[in-house]
Amino acid sequence: MPAIITDKFRIHNSEQFHEAFSESSGNTMYLGIGRPQAFATSTRADSRTNNEGSDVSPVTPADNVNAQFYPFDDLLAAKKITSSDVTFAIPRRNWTTGTTYDIYRHDYGERITGTTTNQTANSGATTLHDSSFYVLTAARNVYKVLDNDGNTASTVEPTGTSTAILSTADGYKWKYMYTLSASQQANFLSTDFMAVSTNSTVASAAVDGALDIVKIKTAGSGGADGTHTNIDIRGDGTGGKVSVTVTSGAVTAVTVTTPGTGYTFGTISNAQIVAAGATSLTGAELDVIIEPKGGHGKNAVEELGGFYVMLNTSLEGTESSNTSDFTVANDFRKIALIRDPQSGGSAAVSYTHLTLPTKA
Repeated sequence: MPAIITDKFRIHNSEQFHEAFSESSGNTMYLGIGRPQAFATSTRADSRTNNEGSDVSPVTPADNVNAQFYPFDDLLAAKKITSSDVTFAIPRRNWTTGTTYDIYRHDYGERITGTTTNQTANSGATTLHDSSFYVLTAARNVYKVLDNDGNTASTVEPTGTSTAILSTADGYKWKYMYTLSASQQANFLSTDFMAVSTNSTVASAAVDGALDIVKIKTAGSGGADGTHTNIDIRGDGTGGKVSVTVTSGAVTAVTVTTPGTGYTFGTISNAQIVAAGATSLTGAELDVIIEPKGGHGKNAVEELGGFYVMLNTSLEGTESSNTSDFTVANDFRKIALIRDPQSGGSAAVSYTHLTLPTKA
């Protein structure tokens, strides 16, 4: 029987790890540095050799029982990580003109109706959070891609922080999510990752179960041309309506005129379009795109896949602003994240720094 680890579970794990830095009875974490001696081939007490590579090409660390003991043997010092040094993070995806971005869809990875083929993004991604469905702009705003004008390239950078859906001249539709603060830019913006957080104004404006996008799966044929209005979106929500444009007998555009509320699924049938005036239309199939629980922007961390946690703890010389107990006389070649270290047999929760002897 197939089984997966869901994104929801990954989010839960990241939340638990993140909370460990701020809970009053949580774990105490340290950033450790060590390994002053060069990587090389060494001789053990039993005359056998350990080949650890070289400083130019060290061996890849192993994830085993030894890894739980040996790092302490050559650890030089450690600095406590505070809650302000931690954030949820997502992969960084810069907006670049000429790029065709994926769109937000609720059903990536599921079978396309009437086929045995799974729904994938334009990029080929099989899950939402592997797809390129959000961007970071030059203004350090983050936007979710709701529509990409039929898989065409984005040429107009989105701007502004309105809670309404933003349409740009290239046919894209965007949802503003949040802006990286100055602190987030300074501490949690790397080449590959960036901080993610929920904007309270956007969250307050989100509508649970509202519908903003309907995609054309199959355009159909033979329908009466025109824009046919006041077509209900059927499902478990209420109030959703669309207008459907038919050109040369086929559906060419679907516009949500009333988003409605409370939808976790929705459908619009060919028969409904015919009843609205597109007489003789056959074969049209529309996909109603379901928004995340709470609506777009209600929980940016979960919606954008914030199951990564980024740590940023700076080591400043000897740490003179604290206890000046960091050595600057040695190189270091290893870093480690240490949980609940012991000092003299007791938990070292009150220490900002730990200085440890090196192995002879």
